[in-house]
Amino acid sequence: MTVPHRVAVLVLDEVIGYDLVIPPTIFGEATDDDGNALYDVRVCGLDTSPVRVIAGYTIVPDFGAEVLAESDTVIVPGTRLPGPRSDGTLPARVAEAFATIPAPARMMSICTGAFVLGAAGMLDGRPATTHWAHADKFRELYPKVLLDEDVLFVDDGDVLTSAGLGAGVDLCLHVLRADHGSEVANRVARHCVVPPWREGGQSQFIDRHVPDGGTDSTAPTRAWALRRLDEPLDLAGLAEHARMSVRTFSRKFRAETGQSPGSWLVQQRVRHAMHLLESTDLSVDAVADRAGLGTGASLRQHMRAAHGVSPLAYRKTFRAS
Repeated sequence: MTVPHRVAVLVLDEVIGYDLVIPPTIFGEATDDDGNALYDVRVCGLDTSPVRVIAGYTIVPDFGAEVLAESDTVIVPGTRLPGPRSDGTLPARVAEAFATIPAPARMMSICTGAFVLGAAGMLDGRPATTHWAHADKFRELYPKVLLDEDVLFVDDGDVLTSAGLGAGVDLCLHVLRADHGSEVANRVARHCVVPPWREGGQSQFIDRHVPDGGTDSTAPTRAWALRRLDEPLDLAGLAEHARMSVRTFSRKFRAETGQSPGSWLVQQRVRHAMHLLESTDLSVDAVADRAGLGTGASLRQHMRAAHGVSPLAYRKTFRAS
């Protein structure tokens, strides 16, 4: 019989309600082929007192901080808790609760929950992310953290962080895939009516001027390029297709996507390669060629830089049954 992985969702005042419900929903729906629960999810507070939600209501967690000592994964949803959000300090009661978490436990945060992990020193010298709107404040309070506000989530092994709100869904589904494979994650995603994998990073959601979608948009050229990832594509060729100067094309492209054309093109090629690794038996060299990355060595370099994993390790983890 499957022994459920124990997940504690630590609710801290004032919690973001949307973030709070994501882990119990995603992990709570995960079952094996026989219908057995793969996770035992417990929502806890520092005690069982009511906790305020920023949307104007309170919740009463069923468990107190004692469940942290028995957990395999601890998740901190977004919060406005003073200290982590204001001056970079961790309240004594939170520090005491964190001290009971077993050393092998996996730590995760959603949205501004990263401020709590930052205040606890868990992110020092490590890559992490949080909601893009709070990136400047995060850097001010936690300069030792390698913050990247352009991504939806960061998986640094035993510590994982996500961007704001909906990106918590992306992170939890990613963890499901890593723990139990694509079939389980896809089944949960279908039940929750969400995509099992979302393209791009949170830079696409940053508040910026949105150009119109007329003839001066780079969208048609992006769509054109996506159909030709296995062909030689360069900035000059993209600009020529868009009937713009290189300078104008580059400026409009960054305004619309938050990325340079070159960075975007590499990202799309890596994502296409990952799809091929999941869905085909092609060799690594053949996948790299079809994705427009040239050689297997180039694909390995780009995948390690972007995701910290080799192509073969990715295929072994995420190849659907």
